[in-house]
Amino acid sequence: MAENNFLTYKGKPLVRKGKEIYYGDTSEKFIVKFTILSTANDGKLDIADKVKIELLKSDLSEKDSKVKESTKDTLFDALDLGFTWLERALKD
Repeated sequence: MAENNFLTYKGKPLVRKGKEIYYGDTSEKFIVKFTILSTANDGKLDIADKVKIELLKSDLSEKDSKVKESTKDTLFDALDLGFTWLERALKD
């Protein structure tokens, strides 16, 4: 049996694929998708300087799976907003 060892935050999987980061459990009603739109180099590392946040219904086959969308200037701000959106959506 294959084991999925995902990084977790507050008990939910946090998975990166290229410039996309997904947060949430797909067995729940919603997940959050972060897309790194652009990066800036600080001399040693590429730092995300434009990130799109999308609150999505977990069933991506639905035509209107996007519930909310925004853009932030730092990955930290994007993660903070996305985590808040997901917590609130799952409480309702």
